[in-house]
Amino acid sequence: MSLEMFDLVGRRALVTGAGQGIGFTLARGLGRAGASLVLNDLDAARLEAAVHRLRSEGLIVDGRAFDVTRPEQVEPAIEAIEGEIGPIDILVNNAGIQQRMPLEDLPLERWQEVLDTNLTSVFLVGQAVGRHMIARGRGKIINLGSIQSEVARPGIAAYTAAKGGVRNLTRAMCAEWARHGIQVNAIGPGYFVTPLTQPLRDDPTFDAWLRARTPAARWGQVEELVGAAVFLASSASDFVNGQVIYVDGGILAVI
Repeated sequence: MSLEMFDLVGRRALVTGAGQGIGFTLARGLGRAGASLVLNDLDAARLEAAVHRLRSEGLIVDGRAFDVTRPEQVEPAIEAIEGEIGPIDILVNNAGIQQRMPLEDLPLERWQEVLDTNLTSVFLVGQAVGRHMIARGRGKIINLGSIQSEVARPGIAAYTAAKGGVRNLTRAMCAEWARHGIQVNAIGPGYFVTPLTQPLRDDPTFDAWLRARTPAARWGQVEELVGAAVFLASSASDFVNGQVIYVDGGILAVI
């Protein structure tokens, strides 16, 4: 197989929630594979710092600060990117938050915030970008799921519900848009070293449980997600559609 199949030169990728963590690392990986980048984040200062950092590495990067949960911001932002920067060939729906508390104590507003950020944003940004991809007859959409797309654990009911929704929304997008030449897939990370998992890594009991539960016996490093993202963004995955690729050190494979 030629490595040219993984070449992203000439393609433009929009990555949401790219100011830090997984989103930043995936954007950098796509950029190093040849893509030009548009980073999104809600925090304008964090976004500016991320754009500057990647530009200093020689990558072609623009930034757009908008709230991916607000349709009145999403639609104009996507139209502006398409009109002022250029067509979005690759969309990575990465924006996400976490709320940890017992289900019986979870306020409705916290439930809604997690679903809006982790699931509804995938619909809003995916729909806005998807319309342009349909018109062009091509495109790659990569949604960020989780191993919680398949399993649950105590204290993260809203997150689990949202990520389960991302799994099936990915399938729904495939069902409707594959005929237009669009591939829609998801990456399902296991437990990675990110700002969102810092409280878990600081908990000796959870850290020990996670290492014992994972066949690889460690936390993942975010750079280990880049290969799956480049594959799903490239021509190498042109007949892969509606799938979730779990990158989890084997945790879903064992009891």
